[in-house]
Amino acid sequence: MAASEPKVIKSDEQWRQELTPAQYEVLRKAGTEAPFTGEYVYNKESGDYRCAACSAMLFSADTKFDSGTGWPSFTEPAVAEAVELRPDNSLFMKRTEVLCRNCGGHLGHVFDDGPGSDGQRYCINSAALSFKPGAGDSDAPAQH
Repeated sequence: MAASEPKVIKSDEQWRQELTPAQYEVLRKAGTEAPFTGEYVYNKESGDYRCAACSAMLFSADTKFDSGTGWPSFTEPAVAEAVELRPDNSLFMKRTEVLCRNCGGHLGHVFDDGPGSDGQRYCINSAALSFKPGAGDSDAPAQH
């Protein structure tokens, strides 16, 4: 799980100007939104979940499930290479952080208690995501 260099590199000031305060706190400062408060917790529409900072495709609604945790949860990324996993030992816990490989933004964490065949639960902050309704239309701009 070696860290890779993000493709999108911006100054802290640029990120502050482009992101909402909630997006900045989560994506750039590794914050966590309060459970059951995020925009996409209860979203059941088909479509694509993208990085709110750089619009990289991250997760498909086809892999989203209700984990009961209060955050959008997915069994796997849309493309494995879209995310980077990194050990996170903060807050006296051993966790695995999920980052956008394209811009380095903090998305959330992955846990080994999911329903899929490999048991993964990608627990992702809504503030780190934008949603594009409808499947397979990758030419349309992502909604923020």
